Amino acid sequence: MSSDKQHSAARLVDRRPSISGTELVATLVPPPQFDHASFESYRPDPDYPSQAEARDLLQAFAGPGTPAGRGGGGLFGFGRKKQAAPTAPAKPGVYLDGGFGVGKTHLLAATWHATAGRKYFGTFIEYTALVGALGYAGAVGVLQGARLICIDEFELDDPGDTMLMTRLIGDLTSTGSRIVATSNTPPNALGEGRFAASDFMREIQAMADRFRTIRIDGVDYRQRDIEGDARALSDDAYRFALADVAASGERMTDDDFTELTEHLATVHPSAYSGLLAGVQCIGLRDVHELTDQSAALRFVAFIDRVYDAQIPIRATGLSLTSIFGGGMIDGGYRKKYLRCISRLNALTASEVSA
Repeated sequence: MSSDKQHSAARLVDRRPSISGTELVATLVPPPQFDHASFESYRPDPDYPSQAEARDLLQAFAGPGTPAGRGGGGLFGFGRKKQAAPTAPAKPGVYLDGGFGVGKTHLLAATWHATAGRKYFGTFIEYTALVGALGYAGAVGVLQGARLICIDEFELDDPGDTMLMTRLIGDLTSTGSRIVATSNTPPNALGEGRFAASDFMREIQAMADRFRTIRIDGVDYRQRDIEGDARALSDDAYRFALADVAASGERMTDDDFTELTEHLATVHPSAYSGLLAGVQCIGLRDVHELTDQSAALRFVAFIDRVYDAQIPIRATGLSLTSIFGGGMIDGGYRKKYLRCISRLNALTASEVSA
């Protein structure tokens, strides 16, 4: 693939974005695909009643002046008696626990839109990056007093970040802010299979005490109409894709997979969205298996931002849903990799936006 058209395409590896604390604060809103997310537009699966129950409870949580409910017995809500009508949890936080693709981020964004007053919406990585950019006191100064803080993808890579976020949650809830978080792992199991330090587990328990957990069951909606692995193109089909996108006036990038994964190590994950500015399709050549966990986790974080922006991917080589090798898929980050595979399958099947 040595055509002039290919070599003239933009490359993600040529971009070196950075993001300031002020810019980070401005980005703490739901991704564009959730600009109009609402409780009314959420479509619970009738086969999984927990989806409608989660929607109703969060709607009560977001409502102005809604009286707090007692919350029921059990540290994470286990053993509660079924109530006739949902009431806002007595605890200052709600934790949405469930598999990927069951609508947790939609419900998180719907809660954000339905809540009046100053509010913020970001991923776990974005909040820890905000502390890194502004310092702890500076980040607290920005966030303190907000009516609602939404934290998406509460999946932890190290105990230090957990302790940082636990402290932040404590300082924000003590001054009246409410928290809604999503993850594929309940708060009493975060770090399971990765860390065993006693101080880490104490921090996890302290955070869990502030949340009422809502378990959402269901199947991955992204895969309902998609079967098999992510689509991999032949070299010729890839060249045609580059030409077709260029002819339509869209912007498709063209990168070697190895070069991109190496480049991601030079960019802070909070700035990955800056790699995607103006991009409407991503091209990846010679995709291969990843066996380095750090590189794999960076790629997962990158795909999260690609999915937020709903940018289709066209790739050659190994199917992108088969890249996590070396037993990684069975390790402590299993759910994170499975969520990424789900998103990659959807992104390689999607059309280039017009």
